Amino acid sequence: MARRAAIGLVVLATDQTIEHEWRRLLAVDGVALYESRLMNSSTITPETLKAMEGEIAGATGLILPGCRLDVVGYACTSGTMVIGEERVFELIRQARPGIACTTPITAALAGLLALGARRIALLTPYVDAINQMMRRYIEARGIAVTAMGSFNHEDDTEVARISPASIREAAIDLARNDAVDAVFVSCTSLRLAEQVEALERETGKPVTSSNHAMAWHALRLAGVADKLPDRGRLFRI
Repeated sequence: MARRAAIGLVVLATDQTIEHEWRRLLAVDGVALYESRLMNSSTITPETLKAMEGEIAGATGLILPGCRLDVVGYACTSGTMVIGEERVFELIRQARPGIACTTPITAALAGLLALGARRIALLTPYVDAINQMMRRYIEARGIAVTAMGSFNHEDDTEVARISPASIREAAIDLARNDAVDAVFVSCTSLRLAEQVEALERETGKPVTSSNHAMAWHALRLAGVADKLPDRGRLFRI
């Protein structure tokens, strides 16, 4: 099943979305997905995000112990920013020394740069304190956030119930801004992957999300360079 790539994913206990989206995005012959779950609070605050740091190595170690993996992803966008990308990678490699790693924000930044986007619209489900932290994080890495919108939720179980239609309308509204090159929808609980192709046709601009970008990045890190149809511009790079 994994003759081309074996991809591991650490999923938050409260996440209802990423596995569903990744099954479609990683539907490539010879690519296999293996997952574990990490205990977390459903309340999204800097403090609860930071608390996940102690769980990452253990959750990684539960994924096919003793068997080959090519890449491991940690599936929390805001949590990665609070803990720090390099610290997340360090914790993953405590269980899987030397392995290629990714996170949603790592992948989104790589994907946006690959798309040539330097000014983005940022759509999140978060409260303002996390939104502003995310804006600073992205802009410190050379990409301007020129438009921003949020659903203002603090509970991850509520985020998973935000409808794809609401996400679509918000993304289209943000993409209308002339100062925007691309749209990034942050949070692994938001459902966007199945809409990317249609949104790009309607807006004329690249669109990606935490789950969408990280699936692309995991494939590329694993050496799977196929240009894949019906998954948006990013998957054709």
